Amino acid sequence: MKALIMSMRLRTLPLSLAGVMCGGLVAYGRYGGSVWTLVFLFLTTACLQILTNLGNEMGDYQSGVDTADREGPHYSLANGRLTVKQMWAAINTMVVLCCVFGFAMVVSSFGNLLHSWPACLLIVLGAMAVWSASHYTLGKNPYGYRGLGDIFVFLFFGLVSVLGSYYVVARSMDWQMLYPAVGIGLLSVGVLNVNNVRDMASDEGIRRTVPLRIGERWGKIYQAALVIIGLAMMVIGSGTPWMVLLGAPLGWHLYMVRTRSGRDLDPALPLLVLSTAAAAVIYIIARYGL
Repeated sequence: MKALIMSMRLRTLPLSLAGVMCGGLVAYGRYGGSVWTLVFLFLTTACLQILTNLGNEMGDYQSGVDTADREGPHYSLANGRLTVKQMWAAINTMVVLCCVFGFAMVVSSFGNLLHSWPACLLIVLGAMAVWSASHYTLGKNPYGYRGLGDIFVFLFFGLVSVLGSYYVVARSMDWQMLYPAVGIGLLSVGVLNVNNVRDMASDEGIRRTVPLRIGERWGKIYQAALVIIGLAMMVIGSGTPWMVLLGAPLGWHLYMVRTRSGRDLDPALPLLVLSTAAAAVIYIIARYGL
């Protein structure tokens, strides 16, 4: 169980929950609704993130990315604390939980699915999210090894996370939510990009991430653009000067990215994750005082 919890990488949950908190709680503050919809929304998101982490570990292990030379942390498969059979059982369990909680979330919000095409569309979108979570590095042609991870993270951690959660709770759309959707999406891509910059040496020849395509220097410039534009979108969308306070931790994050490489980049990751979660909380408070 300890090894499994380690592989779940629960420290990544604040990042995945930032978008659904922003969209779901803002909608709940404006329109009310069922608390159970929020509960199932958060449970579905947490399970999707854990599924992503488990699938990523399995894919990296099978492809040979997770070796002794890896710059990032080593997890339970590489250490021999979990078998491949045990990991597959955990992955399949998370797929089932994602489907159960996701279906319960849509039913809680929309009721009879047969008479609601938006609910059916959300079911399809949920199925796509499960596929995306489990195929980042798994499968015959994983999209994470082709440099497409940034696009999927932006879509699912940003646009789908914020706008989708808002729509599930409110059953209507406020296109002003595009600001936090884009902002959180860009900051989330930044988390992935720092991981990829750190792991360039061990990824070479196995996967083609954005930093490997454009080089470390341009990968760091790309990181600065993601963070600066992401914060700007959150400032514009929230309309509060308090969001600017995040400039200090995010500025320190960019300084670390500019001056460090390899394992020395590890402290930059939790700083960006927590800053993204803090940006979502500030947005919620600023917009609707929750």
